[in-house]
Amino acid sequence: MVAVVTHVSAGVTARMYASQDRGVWNAFVDRAKNGVFLFNRDYMEYHSDRFRDFSLLLADGDRLAAVVPGNLGDDATFVSHGGLTFGGVVTDARMRAGGMLQIFAAMLRHLDGIGVRTIVYKAVPHIYHQMPAEEDLYALFRCGAVLTRRDIAATIDSSNAAPYTKGRKYCVKKGRAAGTNVGRSDEFDAFMTIEETNLAERHNVRPVHSAADLRLLASRFPENIRLYVVRNGSEIVAGSVMYVSRQVAHAQYIATTPRGRELCALDYLMDWLITEELAGARYFDFGISTERAGRLLNEGLAENKESYGARGIAYDHYELSVPEALTRLQSE
Repeated sequence: MVAVVTHVSAGVTARMYASQDRGVWNAFVDRAKNGVFLFNRDYMEYHSDRFRDFSLLLADGDRLAAVVPGNLGDDATFVSHGGLTFGGVVTDARMRAGGMLQIFAAMLRHLDGIGVRTIVYKAVPHIYHQMPAEEDLYALFRCGAVLTRRDIAATIDSSNAAPYTKGRKYCVKKGRAAGTNVGRSDEFDAFMTIEETNLAERHNVRPVHSAADLRLLASRFPENIRLYVVRNGSEIVAGSVMYVSRQVAHAQYIATTPRGRELCALDYLMDWLITEELAGARYFDFGISTERAGRLLNEGLAENKESYGARGIAYDHYELSVPEALTRLQSE
């Protein structure tokens, strides 16, 4: 496949990202109404060996109007983005509903011209929007996109949070009285050893990131990627890797040791993060509690997160046929 620039009558053009676009791309993400640091090229490219990058830039005349993090699969499928939890069309405050339809038309014609037949679109959850930014969901509807996956995450809205359960309050009190110490750390290797053990024993899986990955990313985004731990003496007994964006504090990894469970160390840590250290974030997101592409709810995991006052946020994936979507837009 060869990338080409596609023109549409409305004056919107689409083209593939190139290395010389790095500065323009990152500056746009920084000011976007639904941009997060995950879309910064320094984050996206840490796993460039695992994904064939095929990100797009869309311009309305001379003005950059949107960027789309994406990669190309081996089966003529464009994914936005295979290495990220979510992706989709990233826009600034000037984007409106009609403009998004033009963006989709240009994107579809560009992808159709290079042989792409299917798009997997992972919408940015609304908690990451700095202002309303669901014009893409309307465009997906107009294109005949099908919802193929829906995960449910547990998120606390600090402006209107449900109370802790009685059991959670007890554990937090016990954890705070245990004599442990909580704080920030750079010991990713020690923490990820605990995380790997937990995931292997409970779910027979491995974490997406290695300790080396997290050290690298934390060095690039020191204020966005943070490790917090609880120590019993010198021993790390619980911890969490937090991804902190403009209004969301997301728990990327959470783990504890058997001793940490006895001490309720994780309860203490989560409460401290929610009520003190990261209290300035509007949303505290524990992440999803679903498996098998959203078809199975891990009810115990969900209830554990909900006991802190968290409630459900959907993480949605859509699929659309490029030729069929183009036909729909052209005929309506």
